[in-house]
Amino acid sequence: VQLQASGGGLVQAGGSLRLSCTASGLTLSDYAVGWFRRAPGKERKFVATIHWSGDNTYVADSAEGRFTISRDNVKNTVYLQIYSLKPDDTAEYYCAAVKLWPRMREYEYPYWGQGTLVTVSS
Repeated sequence: VQLQASGGGLVQAGGSLRLSCTASGLTLSDYAVGWFRRAPGKERKFVATIHWSGDNTYVADSAEGRFTISRDNVKNTVYLQIYSLKPDDTAEYYCAAVKLWPRMREYEYPYWGQGTLVTVSS
């Protein structure tokens, strides 16, 4: 089982990015998916999660208003849209899958992928 986050890159402050999460070895549409991020020198933190149906989402308070999580179950892809990027958003972003929802702690997610790096320049 492998999840893959993509879509990161270098962007100027104020810009936006859409990150994507896909999976191999499991049907992503059967799982709730969470996004986490690890800023340089800091612990990995929860950002947002979405129910397998896409009908319910939860975004961390720190991400409220600028981060939107969504999914396309036909494409088996989950997205994290980030608006008005700030230098503090610079981090490695990870997606993870779990059967139950909502889950906001790392240890609750059994399936993880490699992250995608987002770098925001001022």
